[in-house]
Amino acid sequence: MRIFRLSLGIALLVATHDPAVHAQNEKPISAATAPPKLLLLVHQQFKFGSESTRQRLAVSIARAFNHLEVPNSWIDLQSITGPPEALSFDPFDSFEQVDNAIVVWGQLFTSHPELAHLQEQIRALLSSESTLIAARRNDLGYRVNRIDLSKARFMRVLEVRLRPGHEGDFVESFKLLSAAYEKIDAEMPWVVYQVNVGMPLPSFLVFVPMRALKENDAYLARAPKLREAEGEAGFDRMQQIARDAYANTESNLYAISPETSHVSKGIVDGDPDFWLPKPSASANTPPAMGTKEKSPRKALETNSKQ
Repeated sequence: MRIFRLSLGIALLVATHDPAVHAQNEKPISAATAPPKLLLLVHQQFKFGSESTRQRLAVSIARAFNHLEVPNSWIDLQSITGPPEALSFDPFDSFEQVDNAIVVWGQLFTSHPELAHLQEQIRALLSSESTLIAARRNDLGYRVNRIDLSKARFMRVLEVRLRPGHEGDFVESFKLLSAAYEKIDAEMPWVVYQVNVGMPLPSFLVFVPMRALKENDAYLARAPKLREAEGEAGFDRMQQIARDAYANTESNLYAISPETSHVSKGIVDGDPDFWLPKPSASANTPPAMGTKEKSPRKALETNSKQ
């Protein structure tokens, strides 16, 4: 039963795709809004009760950096499921660019000590932090050319940890899913990254950007057709791979926070009304005594009870 749920969980979130199948049908999007070649991810969890303070400080930092030449951009993701955390999605083109960014950030904080102080205040709120770097796998994404990060409002993130020596099985399983999802014509694109450093290897990350949570409704409605589309042989093989290759999988949902993000001009131009929200009082003043700002998680929990 566990193996069935494991493979079904992956199937419901992702599908694989032979790049040649859609190469002539997909419209290429702007490189500025496409998934990056290299991704630096920073997971941050904060001390209980400090979320609103972290939000206020992060907004202040993001707004300050909007008026400076900074070496890289980031999209701030705030968890809706899983442990309460912030996930920084930092796009890069190469490790050389990461190296240069480290140098420039050091210079920026030296020349702007007030920003360094804000950063230190955020770090004082941390209960845990981890960083990883992953490279995009162009051979494994599904309709990646249709992903426009400027339009994303939510992100589903699937983490797959494999047993050593089973990378080929992972690729095979995605190709089996690809064939099945082509048959049911799934419209939710996603992109795959292979972790290079920062996690036990081999590990993969799958990102599914969404404009609205309701996209999951149509996706789940197709689920009963998946078994039929896979066929008995494909389904049995998926079970075998899940049993032999997957050490662990975890899927979580995040909301994108434009106020605490610092994105490129290309992404801002894709949807300025979203990425350039009106200033709020929370950016400059702490919440009143006895009050708390709602995170996406808290807002969802509140709405579900009404």
